[in-house]
Amino acid sequence: MSGTGDDSGLGEELNRLFDSLRADLEATHRARERGLTACRRTIQACGQAIRSVHRLQPDRAAQLTSDAEGALRDAQRALDPFPNVKYAGFLHDAEKEYVEAVLTVALIDGTRPLPDRDALGVMTPAWMCGLAEAASELRRHLLDRLREGRLEQAEQLLRAMEDVYDLLVTIDYPDALTGGLRRTTDGLRAVLERSRGDLTNSIVQARLRQALETRDQSEG
Repeated sequence: MSGTGDDSGLGEELNRLFDSLRADLEATHRARERGLTACRRTIQACGQAIRSVHRLQPDRAAQLTSDAEGALRDAQRALDPFPNVKYAGFLHDAEKEYVEAVLTVALIDGTRPLPDRDALGVMTPAWMCGLAEAASELRRHLLDRLREGRLEQAEQLLRAMEDVYDLLVTIDYPDALTGGLRRTTDGLRAVLERSRGDLTNSIVQARLRQALETRDQSEG
């Protein structure tokens, strides 16, 4: 009988302990689901904002970036009390995409200072990786300017890409601290090299056309 009583007492004790655990797990689960949903909204809005930038729709890009910030803040508020899910990776991805959208706008504009980590309210690895991806995103804008024959603006974009790469390549810390920055920087280097080749070819062709036109005019 004493054994049965002990078992019953232990069972009651375990039930009390697990009631608290279940409450914690339920709260964590709700925060995770809310955070995931908000992060997805952030990433979707950021992707649309970047497309709007390339389509020369600054007002729409600004609105979408604002929407992305609102969704990101919602995710951060939901996940802040739960570090075990806050650092699972999906919040980092949403912060990185938000940084990429904001910095792509700023880099293309070229007249405003870049907002830092604190101004954007994100963690350091997300800001650095977002900067690298924003610099890579400039390639599309550069190619559009080349097709329009706007070589000077394309050169400015290339210089911005080079400046970002030259800085990021000096960040020599383990990936666990930088969120995989080294891999992202390697990707930027490949994009930079292709963009430099495209711009060089366009400049050479423009100079050749100008030389031929000058020769034709002199002969005429």
